[in-house]
Amino acid sequence: MNDSPYWAHISSSGQIQVLLDHLNGTACLARSFASSFGAEGQAELAALAHDIGKYSSSFQKRLRGESIQVDHSTAGAAECWKLRQPFAAFAVAGHHSGLPDGGSRTDTLDCATLYGRLKRKERGLLEPYESWKQELSLPEAQIPSFLKQPGPEWVFFTRMLYSCLVDADFLDTEAFMDGQKRMPNTPSMVQLLNRLQNYLSGWFPPKGYLNEQRCKILEQCVQSGEIQSPGLFSLTVPTGGGKTITSLAFAIAHARKYGLRRIIYVIPYTSIIEQTAQKFREVLGEEAVLEHHSNLTYDLEEEANPQTIRLAKATENWDMPVIVTTAVQFFESLYSCRSSQCRKLHNIADSVVIFDEAQMLPIPYLRPCVWAISQLVKNYKVSALLCTATQPALESIFQEFLPGSPIRELCPPGTYSQEAFRRVSFRRLGSLTWEDLATQMNSQRQALCIVNTRKSAQKVYQQLKGNGNFHLSTLMYPDHRRQQLNEIRERLNQGLPCRVVSTSLIEAGVDVDFPMVFRELSGLDSILQAAGRCNREGKKSAEESNVFIFEGEDKAPPLFSTAIGIGKQVMNHYEDIASQAAVHEYFSQLLDLKGKEALDKEQILYLLQNGFFPFRTVAERFHLIDSPTRTIYIPLGKGAELVEELRSGNISQKLFRKLGQYGVSVYEQHFTALENAGDLEILENGAAILLNSDLYSTETGLSLEADNGKALFV
Repeated sequence: MNDSPYWAHISSSGQIQVLLDHLNGTACLARSFASSFGAEGQAELAALAHDIGKYSSSFQKRLRGESIQVDHSTAGAAECWKLRQPFAAFAVAGHHSGLPDGGSRTDTLDCATLYGRLKRKERGLLEPYESWKQELSLPEAQIPSFLKQPGPEWVFFTRMLYSCLVDADFLDTEAFMDGQKRMPNTPSMVQLLNRLQNYLSGWFPPKGYLNEQRCKILEQCVQSGEIQSPGLFSLTVPTGGGKTITSLAFAIAHARKYGLRRIIYVIPYTSIIEQTAQKFREVLGEEAVLEHHSNLTYDLEEEANPQTIRLAKATENWDMPVIVTTAVQFFESLYSCRSSQCRKLHNIADSVVIFDEAQMLPIPYLRPCVWAISQLVKNYKVSALLCTATQPALESIFQEFLPGSPIRELCPPGTYSQEAFRRVSFRRLGSLTWEDLATQMNSQRQALCIVNTRKSAQKVYQQLKGNGNFHLSTLMYPDHRRQQLNEIRERLNQGLPCRVVSTSLIEAGVDVDFPMVFRELSGLDSILQAAGRCNREGKKSAEESNVFIFEGEDKAPPLFSTAIGIGKQVMNHYEDIASQAAVHEYFSQLLDLKGKEALDKEQILYLLQNGFFPFRTVAERFHLIDSPTRTIYIPLGKGAELVEELRSGNISQKLFRKLGQYGVSVYEQHFTALENAGDLEILENGAAILLNSDLYSTETGLSLEADNGKALFV
């Protein structure tokens, strides 16, 4: 046993972890994590340096019970800086408090920037820690070849290096505190391939012409996965082409062939993530799939089983074969400065990353998102797959960031019959009043209507007659919407009356099948997504399965005006608005009209190019969901119990995640009207609890009127 007087940690049982053992253990893990992108030396340096500030007598006294504040992170950062190793210096400086901005040489010692913190060392304000030199030496560390020139790649690499350090630090500390290392008993890619093949065995020989075309797509993608070298891919197949399973099959075949470690499936909205994760668990087994998003909480109470504990821990660093997550979780982590979000990043390297519904990447952050994907493909052994039925025109942006690496389409024209997947006919109705629209809906036994605003959805719904009418919008809390969708699917399956008025939330991969769809004029991508809810199972001919496009009586929201204008123009020029030519023209015009500045409205890439390691500044600006809304918690059902728990003072991140299933996001003016009417109990975090239960309808959700009747908002 090492009898060094310098300790790193003391467990709850009184066991002592010697500091040198912790540094060596962390270095061993960090080296292995960084091996996939050639940064073993950098990771080892950062790991050995990260806690050398604990060699100070003050820290040792603190560890032994004295109440002393000690800055131990700056010490290791200063030593790395002295060795002219800026990447390791930033990683070490931020391993507890988060990556700092670099700042400038004029920063004062009270600044939180790296320059400010280094001045504390220069002025002798750190506790002496020179004893570290008696126990270890810091190694020379080569810089990966792709970092020879200064630029944004330096910032991206530092965040990846930081990920290796903080995950290794957490894991080594956890193993000591728990008395054992994590032992993730997860299946290999070979095993996953066997399970997938077993699942797909029922697809062959295909029954019917449509299934024959689906199998052609599947076989083409699996073959491409085995013969195409890692890089950037697209999968453009129509709705009903089996995109989800086909993309998974490509990913597993590709990962097995090229020794990639995991598959990460990135989905735009939480509304469809659960059904995708459940399908993957059905195919690959519960122990292979991690579902990670804001609406899912793993219960870690005393009765939690080992599987739940394992999954909860895996959300910290994504150490699982298959990850199903959201675009918000994925991209905000890539631009974060916090250890809790960055810890998983090194496990993105050496992976296949599938971006489902790629056309839904938010336009204001499109360039930073594409740049991040390009970095992963270029330098971190990632194969990225853009997977959608309506492929956006992203080629020019990728060519800018990945010159000489074209997007390779997995299913080029001729692979399958496009006509086999034509399941709807598009018809334009012109302008309709809400009364006219409701009349047409009332004449149908089963029909879906999608409008552009929540207010419009409520107006149309209120004019529906008879039974079997449903309303869906984000004015209903998520658990309420889930219950409604379950009932809708049941009625559709049984052939019962089912007329639904919804906002666009139902378009994003929600698995419903209506014989007829009405869609208010919007962007072409939204219209085609709406069409995916019509005749989804192909039980009727395209001629009798109509998608009616109409213009509603309310003025289009400014947010949609550009997309609507371009959509109208493209629809006027193309007879087949679902053709790849029409879709490409739509997205090309949309991105061209927006211009470069609109595709990076927070100037993220400018900051990366011109700032000095601006980690915190970028993290503060990069928020994929950027809408000025406030949350109102609805105390109904289990939500009532959770609200009472909140009021009792039992506040935790876990509680707020559960409450998210009972929260409604509203615009500021709606929130203010409800607050002024006395209908809300305001919480410290800016959210609120609904006090007036009469304002929440089991049919339409939160009312757009405060109890004084004066607050009507879009």
